[in-house]
Amino acid sequence: QVVRPFLPADEQALLDAEVASTDAAAVFAVFAGHGLNLRGRLRPLLEVESGSNDPMAIFLTTGVLAVLTSPETSPLALVADFLRQLLLGASLGVLVGHLGVLAINRLRLDVEGLYPVLSAAIALLSWAGAAEAGGNGFLAVYLTGITLARRDLLHKASLLDFHDGLAWVMQIVLFLTLGLLVFPSHLVPVAGHGLLASLFLMFVARPAAVFLTLAPTTFTLRERALVAWVGLRGAVPIVLGTFPLLAGLPEAQLLFDLIFFIVLSSALLQGTTLVPAARLLGLQAPAPSHRPVDP
Repeated sequence: QVVRPFLPADEQALLDAEVASTDAAAVFAVFAGHGLNLRGRLRPLLEVESGSNDPMAIFLTTGVLAVLTSPETSPLALVADFLRQLLLGASLGVLVGHLGVLAINRLRLDVEGLYPVLSAAIALLSWAGAAEAGGNGFLAVYLTGITLARRDLLHKASLLDFHDGLAWVMQIVLFLTLGLLVFPSHLVPVAGHGLLASLFLMFVARPAAVFLTLAPTTFTLRERALVAWVGLRGAVPIVLGTFPLLAGLPEAQLLFDLIFFIVLSSALLQGTTLVPAARLLGLQAPAPSHRPVDP
């Protein structure tokens, strides 16, 4: 609502959908850089939230775009599409995960370095298979990863190291690529509305959603307060910001610039205060020790 005078109502709904995603990996990277971690159940809670709200943000964005580009699209069709994507993505993701466990543990590859290649192929198969079947590929590959991580695998330590490094490389490539789409001169006109939207998300929308959602749970007030503050935005909203550009919406560039500014301000304001907030609330814990790199 903060930027409604700045955008038509339809584009405002699209903006809401695109900035709905949070980035738990960015939160944990900030804590890891300070040798800290989150205490108790906070880490798995944020991991589940971040992994589940990405597919939802993607569906909401594509759904709103479908309504904007094809006004004849019915709400029932959107609901049916959502249920199909959810059910197919979840079921195929878990199925591919279990098949992946069998493949990794039973295939006897001659070279240990081929197992990371096999695991990457399993992830690609999960995403592509679910997308081809009409499901949500992002939800599928997320559940495939969880299924694999919960099982005993051959060379599991080296597989975790490989995918950790691969994830960092992909993040670097993603941000470099998205940075090429941003013009600093475009950010100045949207700075005022972008900052208001970002502050609204940080201090109103996110806390209200967190406290309402966690009200029936046993999380303490301090834990809820920290969860309300760590809604850090990452690369996913910026990626979703390219969807209106591809669809050719009139306000697409303005939307992209707003989203980029919101993500940037979230990183600067929330990212720099995560560790002090956790320490102030007494919810920090020592980070787990990593296996040393072999010489």
